[in-house]
Amino acid sequence: MALITFTKRGIYCKQGNFYVDPWWPVDYAVTTHGHSDHVQFGNKHYLCHTLTEPIIKHRISTDLSVETLAYGEKITRNGVSISFYPAGHIIGSAQVRLEYKGEVCVISGDYKIENDGITTPFEPVKCHTFVSESTFGLPIYKWQKQQIIFDGIKNWVNDNILQQKTSVLIAYSLGKAQRLIKNLSGNTPIYVHNSIANLNEVIINAGIKLPETIRITPETTKNELQKGIVIVPPVMRDSRWIKNLSHPVTGICSGWMQVRAHRRWQSADAGFALSDHADWPGLIEAITATGAEQVYVTHGFTSAFSRFLNDNGIEASEVTTRFGQEDDEENKVDLVGQQENK
Repeated sequence: MALITFTKRGIYCKQGNFYVDPWWPVDYAVTTHGHSDHVQFGNKHYLCHTLTEPIIKHRISTDLSVETLAYGEKITRNGVSISFYPAGHIIGSAQVRLEYKGEVCVISGDYKIENDGITTPFEPVKCHTFVSESTFGLPIYKWQKQQIIFDGIKNWVNDNILQQKTSVLIAYSLGKAQRLIKNLSGNTPIYVHNSIANLNEVIINAGIKLPETIRITPETTKNELQKGIVIVPPVMRDSRWIKNLSHPVTGICSGWMQVRAHRRWQSADAGFALSDHADWPGLIEAITATGAEQVYVTHGFTSAFSRFLNDNGIEASEVTTRFGQEDDEENKVDLVGQQENK
């Protein structure tokens, strides 16, 4: 009997009677990370990595019933061994390793293989069955080294300051924002949206060091922002608040910016192909390292990527899921409002 099946509620382990990243409420949810396309409200019990607990309690509810594991630590549920290994996607992200009577299955969640300097780096795990995302599962998606991208962002910001323009970076509140803060910190002050500031506090309280940032408030002046770096979530991209800044220019930080047409569609002044997902070579490298006999491809270009794997001697099947975006959908928040929708 297979260790996992794909149901209308998500990935299910019958032997252990639990789901991994279920789409609808269940009794027992094993959670790969804190993005909202992987963790839902309403589960009776959650199992996640230690660093993910404060994130999901902040984003969903402080009343959640949560059990945690560190990387490499194991628990057994109905005879099924469950353990977490680093996925390298965002802080606390984990691959889920399941073992039952000698059969090993790994569900990747979202992952990237480049060490971003803030997230525990991806660690390949040997298994018989591997469930892999394929968000950027096309050959066109090949990332530059992140230092090259960050140098480009810094040069863009410096040019904007010289021209008295306000540099606004559009990035997800959880994951991308902290990565930018970590790698752009220096002489230029970094101003962050309220939702990012709140998550930064949660992450710092969990023991992760982040450079100092400045929370944007109603008292923050346009002149201050023009001399710094402003980071806001995607929901703010077309907001009146940005339009009212002093000569604002926007830079979207997303893997989709690898394709110039996406940049035009997003109406951005600049696009930086910075992703928290594996690119095409990264996906292939990660899957090959597992030695898996069977690969299930989810989230993204499932058809093209599974076909490539089959053509190259790796048995693969595509699995349709409820989600498939680069990251989670941002909760709609007001820039200086104090309430973030959970």
